[in-house]
Amino acid sequence: MHIAPALHATLAPPVMEARRWLEGVSFPPDRPLLNLSQAAPVLPPPAPLQAAMVEALQVPATHLYGPVLGLPELRAALAGRMRRVYGGAIDAAQIAITSGCNQAFCAAIASLAGPGDAVILPTPWYFNHAMWLCMQGIEATPLPCGPDLLPDPEVAARLITSATRAIVLVTPNNPTGVEYPPTLIAAFRDLARAHGLALIIDETYRDFHQSEHAPHDLFADPEWEDVLIHLYSFSKAYRLTGHRVGAMATSPVRLREIEKFLDTLTICPTALGQRAALWGLENLDDWLAKERAEILRRRAALETGFRRLEGWVLRGCGAYFGYVAHPFQESAEALAKRLVREAGLLVLPGSMFCPSSDASGARHLRIAFANADCAGLADLTNRLAKLEV
Repeated sequence: MHIAPALHATLAPPVMEARRWLEGVSFPPDRPLLNLSQAAPVLPPPAPLQAAMVEALQVPATHLYGPVLGLPELRAALAGRMRRVYGGAIDAAQIAITSGCNQAFCAAIASLAGPGDAVILPTPWYFNHAMWLCMQGIEATPLPCGPDLLPDPEVAARLITSATRAIVLVTPNNPTGVEYPPTLIAAFRDLARAHGLALIIDETYRDFHQSEHAPHDLFADPEWEDVLIHLYSFSKAYRLTGHRVGAMATSPVRLREIEKFLDTLTICPTALGQRAALWGLENLDDWLAKERAEILRRRAALETGFRRLEGWVLRGCGAYFGYVAHPFQESAEALAKRLVREAGLLVLPGSMFCPSSDASGARHLRIAFANADCAGLADLTNRLAKLEV
């Protein structure tokens, strides 16, 4: 059987791989499984949004093909929201709706790079970004972050070659949870512009940022679309993960090229998901503010719990994630599998977020803490404290 070499060389889906570790393992009633592996809301959308989705099912257009770049009203509403969040000039013509934020990333890369090109990814990286580059024959150039888990523009500058086409930032970061300061983001924008590269910023978790101020001021630059490709997701904000609704902001010229990619891949985003996202933008600001407050409480609970754990170091914490250094001699992958059996915990090893040559992956775990309430996070740290060396 022939398998395309680039696809065969690509990492297996990490979350699916981790789920296989559960096979044949039983969890006693007094220690049920705590699944902290995937960054996805475990609850359905709020009841008013579910009701709006039921109503949307009665609209005939919900069941038809729609515009490849998304419903015009959703593009306009998101542009308006972004103007309020970031300031600056953002128009509906600069917005595309995609079938999830992963597709937005794939589409952005398709417009920028091909086999033999390179894209700089800070490490630890979001594994799906690295996976897509590998499938396309594009080099994922690792940019190791410092002890503070922040990437350094000066180090990135030394990695740029004639093959480099883009730099990617994820903030708040997946997997570390770290929020990149506005000055750092601006420095990467300046670096990308100076070298004729694109700066791709994935802000899937923007709605759970610790600061109430704009995460950056890149959109205040009147020429932002010449360098910036901005990615966003409605999945976390409105619990729409299964409906796959993401977005990107970039130049209309680039979107005309991206339209070819999207039309070939899915033709159009699901209309039901788009109508749900639009209803959320128009009606759920107060509800989303409460969701953000709850995530910040869980963040604080995780920080408190790890301060009490001997040997463990919470190196990054924010949005949905905690990135922790463990105190054991075994690798993170071996430890993660042991945590399933001995502690009823499912988390991902740092090795899933790094190239195989990066030894730091073996020393870290990613905890998707947004999937547990404060009591569950206290239980998490209690179980870790009891783990035998």
